[in-house]
Amino acid sequence: MKEMIKLNETPGSQVTEFLLMGLTNRPELQGPLFCVFFLNYMATALGNLGLLILTSVDSHLQSPMYFFLRHLAFIDLGYSTAVGPKMLISFIVEKNTISFNGCATQLFFFGIFIASELFILSAMAYDRCVAICKPLLYTVIMSDMVCWTMVVIPYLCSTIVSLWVTLKLLKSSFCKSNILRHFYCDSLPLLSIVCSDTREIELIIMTFAAFSLVSSLMIILISYMFILVAILRINTSGGRHKAFSTCGSHLTGVVIFYGTLVFMYLQPHSSHSFETDKMASVFYTLVIPMLNPLIYSLRNKEVKGALKRVFQKLM
Repeated sequence: MKEMIKLNETPGSQVTEFLLMGLTNRPELQGPLFCVFFLNYMATALGNLGLLILTSVDSHLQSPMYFFLRHLAFIDLGYSTAVGPKMLISFIVEKNTISFNGCATQLFFFGIFIASELFILSAMAYDRCVAICKPLLYTVIMSDMVCWTMVVIPYLCSTIVSLWVTLKLLKSSFCKSNILRHFYCDSLPLLSIVCSDTREIELIIMTFAAFSLVSSLMIILISYMFILVAILRINTSGGRHKAFSTCGSHLTGVVIFYGTLVFMYLQPHSSHSFETDKMASVFYTLVIPMLNPLIYSLRNKEVKGALKRVFQKLM
């Protein structure tokens, strides 16, 4: 069993490192889990990096839809990288620690990427809504300036709030313990070992999390309501199928991502289980970023066509 370090329970005690409990304490599972998550991270990195490059260089993939998909791939690569490599190290070291500054950095970047993904998904929903409901005005409404605004503002807001939360949280007194019952530095495990008053930090986190979840989800739901109405007005079944197929990949990604986040973050505080949270965290930090490139490429004829053109040039 990994060593556990307890701090002196005196007010104002500070830590220089945190001990991450990881996914399991069973030595016989460390090797197999390392192999599984190493392959998972390689697939995630290659898939998202490939999608990012493909949508950047192929002339057929320069529409707003692929602009947002490129940023989704960047975000997925970002937060899986913030978590994945450190988790892999935990399977091969005796004492799984992370420095105070390392914890702050991980918490900061993870907060930026996870919040930004919510708004990128809502921007993608709005883009599909305009494409289906206002096809003749699509290029006018979804101009370059509008697209950049829809990604820059979420990045800026997420950066400001994540920095604020990180500074507030890591200025707190961790006099109860330096043991984090998680495999990366996240706000909930850190709050559980703070001995100073956490009401202000909890209010900031819950307010921003609720605003991000609710506002982005409302944009998605309203967009799909308009999409559904527009599709039902199409006379031919072929036309309806073609219109809906452009949203199928995005809708799949939304259901998986939001379902996992709602399950984890909107549970009552009394019923929170760190073991359950860890499993949910594995899913949305490591599994979903691996699935997204598959969801958006295997179901997309234009992306598959771009891949064929790349391979033909390489042959």
